[in-house]
Amino acid sequence: MLNQDIMREATRLTRAGRLVEATVLLQRMLRGDSAPDATLHPLAPAGREPPIIDAKANPTEETDGRHPGRAASAQSHMFRDLLDRTNERSRLRLRGVSKRAPPTTSDMVPEGASFIEDTYSNPAGSRAYRLFIPSRYQGQPLPLVVMLHGCTQSPEDFAAGTRMNFIAEEQTCFVVYPAQHRKANQAKCWNWFRTADQQRGRGEPSLIAGITRQIMRNYSVDPKRVYVGGLSAGAAAAAIMGTTYSDLYAAIGVHSGLACGAAIDLPSAFVAMRQGRGSDGNATLADGRPVPTIVFHGDRDATVHPNNSDQILEQSLRTTSTKKKVHRGRVPGGHAYTRTIHIDASGRGIFEHWNIHGAGHAWSGGSPAGSYTDPRGPDATREMLRFFLEHSLPTASQG
Repeated sequence: MLNQDIMREATRLTRAGRLVEATVLLQRMLRGDSAPDATLHPLAPAGREPPIIDAKANPTEETDGRHPGRAASAQSHMFRDLLDRTNERSRLRLRGVSKRAPPTTSDMVPEGASFIEDTYSNPAGSRAYRLFIPSRYQGQPLPLVVMLHGCTQSPEDFAAGTRMNFIAEEQTCFVVYPAQHRKANQAKCWNWFRTADQQRGRGEPSLIAGITRQIMRNYSVDPKRVYVGGLSAGAAAAAIMGTTYSDLYAAIGVHSGLACGAAIDLPSAFVAMRQGRGSDGNATLADGRPVPTIVFHGDRDATVHPNNSDQILEQSLRTTSTKKKVHRGRVPGGHAYTRTIHIDASGRGIFEHWNIHGAGHAWSGGSPAGSYTDPRGPDATREMLRFFLEHSLPTASQG
């Protein structure tokens, strides 16, 4: 089968919702198993397995003694797992990956606070979620942060890894963690690469916005201070929410993610993840008001190319005149970083980009109690919430 035929078949499988089969087909092509000359394919650099959409790297798994500092492909681990379930003849097994114990309550929730379960349904489907309620909530209007987990993760895992609930307890904020369902994506990825899930009022954006508004109805939420952030596929979904519901979210946080419209199907998602790709979408309102955005990305991310973080900011800056300030620092005993702040005419830092040197595809400054975290910092959770609370919507209208 020729490469173009494989791409067409992978696209057909994706549109039919058969994402695992499409992923396996593309991986075989890119590895050269079923293509006549896969080494010539632009997505198959020699000696490296290309990424799949439903995996992220834990920094403890990204280096080995032979190649210190080089990010190994965590995608290959997930790919082997997928093959185990879709092709019994392969008999490939994970190596060096131990099962992680589920996080405990003390890993997820500070004492005195609540972490409750609920669901939301609309014509697009149904999603469960976990809501963090800070201990000092007594009916006063509070900010709300929507946190979108990465592939293979759960709300509990993401809460434990980011420790967002603990920072939100300090700042007295609600935090909600929508849960992607395996029926929607076998690896529990948000489907950021499908056009049906990139539009207002449809698909997953309508579900995430619906969860947000359900909490706003059921609790006292300040409608001017509602935010959305995420990791990897969840970060790409957060970028989509900032674009499609910019009247609902006052700011967005994108950690190791991609811009809205970076891909329209599975093949283009491979391209975007490998090398970044421009798109026509941008996180601005129709009247040109930019959506404040904070971006974190490791410069050794082998899963989502760091070019994607530059693309997010470039799109946002198209309609905005800013001045740039650059700060360089290092976490004691951890990563060095470059923090670039884009300041608008009013003197407000409207965009921030944290380039984390030596970091891979993992939540910066996160806790080992959760998956795909890098405790070597900087603290993305604290910085993201700090950035969020610096911004609010200009009106209370929620569209």
